[in-house]
Amino acid sequence: MPDELHQLSLLDSSTATYGWMGTIADFFALSPAEWLHTIAYNYQRLYRKRPTQTQQQAWIDSGEVLRSPFTLLLNRRPTSANWTLIFEYELPREGGRRPDLIILAAGVIWVIEFKQKTTPSSADLDQVAAYGRDLAEYHGGCGNAPVVPLLVLTRRQRSGEIRQGVRVLPPEAIADCLAGGGGAIGGDRSRAVDSGGLCAVADGRAGGATNLSTATIAGDQTGAECRYSRCPCLFKSVDRHGSGSAATALGTDHGRTGSRKTLVGLQVVYQPMPEGVRSAVFLSGNGPLITVLQYALKSRVFVQAVRNFYLHHEVRRQSPPREHVIVFDEAQRAWDAERMGEKYGIDTAAAGAVLRIAGRAPDWCVLVGLIGEGQEIHVGEEEGTEQWNHGLEQTPEPWHVHCAPEQIPYFTAVPPDRLHVQPLLNLTTSLRTHLAEHVQTWVAHLLAGEVAAAATLTASLLADGFTPYLTRDLEAAKQYCRDRYQSQPSKRYGLLASSRARNLAAHGLPNDYRSTVRVNMGAWYIDPPDSPLSCCALEQVVTEFGCQGLELDFPIVGWGNDLLWHDQGWSSPIRQRHVRNPLRLRLNSYRVLLTRGRDGFVIFVPPETAMDRVFEVLAATGIDRIDGKPPE
Repeated sequence: MPDELHQLSLLDSSTATYGWMGTIADFFALSPAEWLHTIAYNYQRLYRKRPTQTQQQAWIDSGEVLRSPFTLLLNRRPTSANWTLIFEYELPREGGRRPDLIILAAGVIWVIEFKQKTTPSSADLDQVAAYGRDLAEYHGGCGNAPVVPLLVLTRRQRSGEIRQGVRVLPPEAIADCLAGGGGAIGGDRSRAVDSGGLCAVADGRAGGATNLSTATIAGDQTGAECRYSRCPCLFKSVDRHGSGSAATALGTDHGRTGSRKTLVGLQVVYQPMPEGVRSAVFLSGNGPLITVLQYALKSRVFVQAVRNFYLHHEVRRQSPPREHVIVFDEAQRAWDAERMGEKYGIDTAAAGAVLRIAGRAPDWCVLVGLIGEGQEIHVGEEEGTEQWNHGLEQTPEPWHVHCAPEQIPYFTAVPPDRLHVQPLLNLTTSLRTHLAEHVQTWVAHLLAGEVAAAATLTASLLADGFTPYLTRDLEAAKQYCRDRYQSQPSKRYGLLASSRARNLAAHGLPNDYRSTVRVNMGAWYIDPPDSPLSCCALEQVVTEFGCQGLELDFPIVGWGNDLLWHDQGWSSPIRQRHVRNPLRLRLNSYRVLLTRGRDGFVIFVPPETAMDRVFEVLAATGIDRIDGKPPE
């Protein structure tokens, strides 16, 4: 084996997901050319393409920068020769995100990024902080060792500092910083680069959608329980109560925003079915979600529009459904009887219609209703979960209902012997924002007008690695996203705005109907960043109707004049026909917009006098500003 490939023996070369791994002593044992050859070789093997000249030069520069500090470190702490270096480690299932260097030392793990700058940008700080957060929270090899992010600015002359939880250093300060570590982390090196500890979450965003057939949904951070394993209780109910005759089971899968209810439903219909189950279908009234999923899956079999379901089985009454399993997305948003009559001529609310259709299925049927909270944004969606109880009152079939404890009060029409409590059907954990469990509460406080309460949670958001920003400079927000996610092609950032705001188009956010209806939703979410149709082009805007049930890594949210602050709370000048509470729909629209991000968001408030008070209220929550000026 050539000397330059010696380090590949540390792990099987078919599974290694890094450029180079070895000790500091190994690093000095190789010539710079041998070390570079190994990184380039592994890069080409992993990504099936040669590294660019720019990428190779970046590796050369970082290697040269490290040799002097490592020499000083060895003189001060000889045992550091056994510390492990991992260059260009690919974070598991993160679409190619790679910290420049990870150093494993006793009791501490250093995550290092190099930038050829004198001053860091917010995107630089957030990038390395996110690397540290993901390793600390999701990586089994880290154990309980603290993960410390370092940002090395190769052109920096002044001393180091800590900014936004990140140590910012010039090259000359690396040795002093690392000297606080100990000997080598014990144990198998292969465990340090194993992907087993990362949460096996199938991302609902663009990149993850194409892998829905094999992805798993983690019920906890260890990956010990897949969420779709909660649903067999419904099949067991049919077995227990059916006795060979027609039997039905309604399961209500309840979860907070970001808990991956939609993905749970997709797994129910996409996973191999138990013996005797003919087929399954996922129904949604969310047109953009359907478009994106069908675009990603390249199939219309598993995901279908609920409109077509109504027309085929209720309006035309052509046949009973062929599926044994029906998943109804966003069940709490099903239309009321007035809206169903207006649109389809159906004389009952959507819940009653679906129950009636499902009741025609031969032998038995399992209906899974995915129930969210605070997401009613369309006309006719204001009745909520209660309409399912009304539907059960009207249907002749003896439905057995399985639901989370919180849903029990809604189902007064179901006899106790047919109402089954299933705590596992409550998806309480938000996975959209990694560990930022406070995001949903922060948004709720903000929209309730409880600004001080939201401000008390802002520090918790930042501590969890969720970075909210505020700006009146749209171009600065765009540049932030481009800088932060540079060379991360799996990441998605884009422009979101309320459909009812009338002042945003003049400021570069074309949210009018004619503009938004032309957006190719599949391409907007799925296409790579260099596509002119991608959200990352930062040209086309998607409204609350186009992003509900979907997500981005980092949205730019336009706050318009449809939700203003007066006196001590929010108000809306918008008036809509057939809407009982217009303000509630506007608040829910902004709830949708503000909860689409996985890593954070930027709120853009137009630089208009009429919007000054909105900006002041948002600023009072304590979130940082992006203004386009270079950091001091």
